[in-house]
Amino acid sequence: MVVSMNKVVVLQSNYIPWKGYFDLIHDADVFIFYDDVQYTKNDWRNRNRIKRSNGVDWLTIPSGTNLNRKICEVTLNDSDWAIRHWTLIRDSYSKAPHFNKYKDFFEHVYLGTKWRSLSELNQFLIKNISSLFLGITTVFKDSREYSAAGQKLDRLIDLVTQAKADVYISGPSAKNYIDEIRFRKAGVAVKFKSYSGYPEYPQFYPPFEHAVSILDLLFQVGPDTPYFIWGWRQDNPDPSVA
Repeated sequence: MVVSMNKVVVLQSNYIPWKGYFDLIHDADVFIFYDDVQYTKNDWRNRNRIKRSNGVDWLTIPSGTNLNRKICEVTLNDSDWAIRHWTLIRDSYSKAPHFNKYKDFFEHVYLGTKWRSLSELNQFLIKNISSLFLGITTVFKDSREYSAAGQKLDRLIDLVTQAKADVYISGPSAKNYIDEIRFRKAGVAVKFKSYSGYPEYPQFYPPFEHAVSILDLLFQVGPDTPYFIWGWRQDNPDPSVA
């Protein structure tokens, strides 16, 4: 008899994240946006990278200088950044094989919608890219739907426990602060995701760069995007890259 395990990921929302972020989402049964925590400036929350003719370049959403805020409290007070970002995206990828397939969606995001907050924008993009373009069926939740108590690791453990997690999946950098014993005492196993082994795909402007926004992969390979995020592992017998 196969026992179903509830796999949970808890992660701050990022701006048009890279493929590894969506790899984590695909692994989870429940993905919880963790946006009621401290906002960190010059992080992935409000920026990401695209390939341009002059190399890898940043798209950064202006977020102000106030660091005494949670991610969900970061407001977007103007739309000038959106026009600039869409112009750069369009100029960089308009000749990509699958740009036109996604053009209307992203044009509406950048030019046809007024975003009130960074969290609202990030979550909308992540949810819709996941479901519409990647076929991911993971359930999305927000940490504000729970009443997690405590600070830092205590709060995270309380959150995944309330989400009835059997397995908590985390990115590899969290090995520096995750105490697996404390999770096990709460009845939750910990699994660290590996981002190694991603195959290269046709990409503009060599050399190849993995650490760019999901937009790069979508525009270049279109419906084959899931293969280059997780599908390739079916052909790879090495469990260390799972």
